[in-house]
Amino acid sequence: MENVSNSSSQLSVKQKEPTLVTPAEETEKGLYFLSNLDQNIAVVVRTIYCFKSDSRGNEDAVKVIKDALSKVLVHYYPAAGRLTISAEGKLIVDCTGEGAVFVEAEADCAIEEIGNITKPDPVTLGKLVYDIPGAKNILEIPPLVAQVTKFTCGGFVLGLCMNHCLHDGIGAMQFVNSWSETARGLPLKVPPFLDRSMLKARNPPKIEFEHKEFAEIEDISETSKVYEEEMHYSSFCFDPEKLEQLKKKAMEDGVLDKCTTFEALSAFVWRARTQALRMQPDQQTKLLFAVDGRSRFEPPLPKGYSGNGIVLTNSICNACELLENPLSFTVGLVQKAINMITDSYMRSAIDYFETTRARPSLAATLLVTTWSRLPFHTVDFGWGEALFSGPVALPEKEVILFLSHGKERKSINVLLGLPASAMKIFEEQMQI
Repeated sequence: MENVSNSSSQLSVKQKEPTLVTPAEETEKGLYFLSNLDQNIAVVVRTIYCFKSDSRGNEDAVKVIKDALSKVLVHYYPAAGRLTISAEGKLIVDCTGEGAVFVEAEADCAIEEIGNITKPDPVTLGKLVYDIPGAKNILEIPPLVAQVTKFTCGGFVLGLCMNHCLHDGIGAMQFVNSWSETARGLPLKVPPFLDRSMLKARNPPKIEFEHKEFAEIEDISETSKVYEEEMHYSSFCFDPEKLEQLKKKAMEDGVLDKCTTFEALSAFVWRARTQALRMQPDQQTKLLFAVDGRSRFEPPLPKGYSGNGIVLTNSICNACELLENPLSFTVGLVQKAINMITDSYMRSAIDYFETTRARPSLAATLLVTTWSRLPFHTVDFGWGEALFSGPVALPEKEVILFLSHGKERKSINVLLGLPASAMKIFEEQMQI
């Protein structure tokens, strides 16, 4: 098993001094409301986009991307502001127009030499995203930080560090695609809808569901001790044939009428990880994943809604139930969790946060994040589509990420990190 400290961590990147890119025109000032769905996931997400064109070198890459950023920030002006705490003690954006942080950098090699970027490698890939020195918390990190790294072969990498409270995956991809359209002199395909007040909590709050996504589970299996081992990161590719096989396996006992790729794959990795971490039979385990609520709200959220429109849903059961039952049982749990997400459930989740200020607990939990349907591939700043795009690192040790893979994007890469001994067992489980 190749470990995270692979040879490519020798990558040498020289960063110039950071500058600020302000909106090209005067923009609205003042405080910008973030909904409770934004508050819930205020983590920093680092992604990279690799570009190389046969017909165009990287000489003007910095200028093109920087100029386009200045223009697109007129539409997305909260990204040029700074995070602060409101009078109610919640995150809010102060639209100061200070601008996004921008860094120009140069690598001493060709883009192909970065190594295997299909799996998270915080050591190597982290050099392609600028970290604010000495930042102690998210308030000290501007909501948007960009780095353009030029490689000797004429290729370049755009590394982004964005706060999830500004956009979920769908909103972030709308932003990056708008930025790249601007770079090519095109109008925005999907102008952002910025007003988030439609997701305000009700007054008084009305909690109508249990919201076990926030439940703290006791770690009776002492998995925290396993996590003291060295972490190994890996990616497992499920091609269309393998995904079809998995769905067949889920439906072979006739219990389910239908089963999607996401349901089968989530159930499969939840079981495999539970086994790999050697959980006790009566250890409760929780699956968390986000459901896009944009079309499930009543009325639906407007096209171009740029904030978080995702709501976390959950399923909890004992480890022995997962491991002793056929795959159809676990898929059934995933389906129930998806069907639970209605307008009233989502409004109740918003009100639950309003009342408790609780964050979802990750104890004895697997958090599946799906990026496989996000339009990463359409990002084109004028050098053609990205050769590769994806995360620099996994945000938490409990996270497994699904990324689309291959030319047609019909395969799914499952990315995760596990303690060394658990990864060995997980790898065995991946043979279907």
